[in-house]
Amino acid sequence: MKTLPQTCEQCLELYSKALEDLELYAQRAKKLNTTEANRELIINFEITHELALKVMAKFFEKIGKGPFSGSRDATVEAFHAELIDDGKAWLDIVIDRIKYNPVYEMDTQQDFVERIQKIYIPLLEKFEDNMSKKLDE
Repeated sequence: MKTLPQTCEQCLELYSKALEDLELYAQRAKKLNTTEANRELIINFEITHELALKVMAKFFEKIGKGPFSGSRDATVEAFHAELIDDGKAWLDIVIDRIKYNPVYEMDTQQDFVERIQKIYIPLLEKFEDNMSKKLDE
């Protein structure tokens, strides 16, 4: 059975739920500060970021733009469309996700977790606000 394509509003709703979960994982990781709690935070961050990109794609589809070749192009376009305020920080998310790969033995987890908690979650929250306003216009 085929599923109907999700609307931008439905994608934003899923994103908002994922962001709430991410905030809970961030609190848990701060409290426990274990490798497992940090790993769960990173996984949920990646899910939330992917959903943010999906919301952007659906928004651009709705207004007749795109598709884009990747997350960098979508991020740049989102900045120009004023869906995000800090384009450089959003591109840093893309770069950090590439750099942090649990397959390789590199000591980057703690730095990534700190950036998620201090920088990236507030960016994702602001994106949620911006998208809600755009969709209400």
